[in-house]
Amino acid sequence: MVTKKNKSIAIIGAGIAGLTAGALLCKKGYDVSIFEKQSTLGGRALALNGSNLTIDEYKKALASNNCFVPFSTPDLQTIFEKKLFDNYYLDLGYHAIGGGVLSNLNDVLSEFNESIEFLESYVGLIHSNHYDFPFLSKIDKLKILPNILRLLFASEHTLQKLDSISITETINRYGKGKMKHILEVFSRTITTVNNLDRISTGEMFRAQRNLYRGSKPVGYPIGGLGSIHEKLAEIIESHGGSIHLDANVEKILIENGRVKGIEHNGKKQFFETVVYSGLLQHLFRIADESKFPEPYVEMMKSLTGTGSLCAYYSLNDVPDDIIGKTFHFIERDCGVDGNDAVGMIDFMSASSDSKIAPNGKFLVQSYLICTPSEAKDKKTLEKLKNMLDLNLSYLISDYKKSLNWAIYPSVWHLDGVAKTIDNKKPQIQTPIENFYVIGDGVKAMGIGFNCSLNSSRKLVDEYL
Repeated sequence: MVTKKNKSIAIIGAGIAGLTAGALLCKKGYDVSIFEKQSTLGGRALALNGSNLTIDEYKKALASNNCFVPFSTPDLQTIFEKKLFDNYYLDLGYHAIGGGVLSNLNDVLSEFNESIEFLESYVGLIHSNHYDFPFLSKIDKLKILPNILRLLFASEHTLQKLDSISITETINRYGKGKMKHILEVFSRTITTVNNLDRISTGEMFRAQRNLYRGSKPVGYPIGGLGSIHEKLAEIIESHGGSIHLDANVEKILIENGRVKGIEHNGKKQFFETVVYSGLLQHLFRIADESKFPEPYVEMMKSLTGTGSLCAYYSLNDVPDDIIGKTFHFIERDCGVDGNDAVGMIDFMSASSDSKIAPNGKFLVQSYLICTPSEAKDKKTLEKLKNMLDLNLSYLISDYKKSLNWAIYPSVWHLDGVAKTIDNKKPQIQTPIENFYVIGDGVKAMGIGFNCSLNSSRKLVDEYL
């Protein structure tokens, strides 16, 4: 008889979803094996040690995760020749985490008497000649408090009614004063989608409610994203699980409507259960689509992700009054899908407490939302780059005088599946028995990092 104590589970992918699922399943007594095709942990939330990085390794990591660097100052070749990345820890894309210290992540880690230290910030708003910090004043908060309370205590039944209502429609009905600004800006940053016609009011409110439960709206782990992956990996291995790097899964074995195991690096290995945590759009590269119902295949292939242009600036000086803070900005009528574009500039990473830059240097992270197709278009990216630089100059007018280097990674799979009205995210359970999908592409609470993590919790709580 197969019990939890000996039931074998293969998890494909060692990103945040795969590692979280692995830790929780190990705790329940399953025999867990995680297979990651890359040589490092993290998936699309990959963190790289700049001191040990070559230009070829960097380009390979970018290409493997749907990224490239269209611009840099100086050029990448010079950056690596002069070892300008030494003692920096770099993420592939921008990954602030909603909820801060009281995040979904620390909920999971608390089950193992562990935690991750976070830097936290409220969110401000950049204007051309000043900034608001926080975004809402105390008076603003009092004015919109009734709306916030309705959001926090809305039933799931009420939110389901709002799932098919676009933010555009909600703004037309209820968007006045600061409430209009909140809906315009936060709905975009929460979903990483600029087109308000595509953003579901119900999904936006769910994600917003998930953030309100945290201590502050955004956080960033001390030591960078790598500290999260390392902590989860330690938990998995200390609970008897195994993680296999450079383990490329070529095929998911399916017979008679049931999963049988995987084929990796040319050899077959059999498991009672298989969990896939990669991009859903890539599932049928390793799973025979003829084994699945045709409507399911069509739905999975129709799903679209989100994109962004990121910017990392290494500076010699940052004003004390903005270190540790995070800011939104909105660029109007800029010619992207949705007409207006929203971005963030983050100075949590510029704090010396972040431990991701050498002494005396300040690393500033930022991103600007775009579509996957815009993230591949050089002309559009050039406009977005100029917007990022311009908004940084509103905060630090002479930042170029203290600039050591800047890189602008473009990502066309920031979120695996955009949480929009036209994208109906699939459930965790697939039509194949004992085969599940997790990650930021499935139906789970939150966006991006939190969606990935919560999909793993849902898998363990409801299905296994």
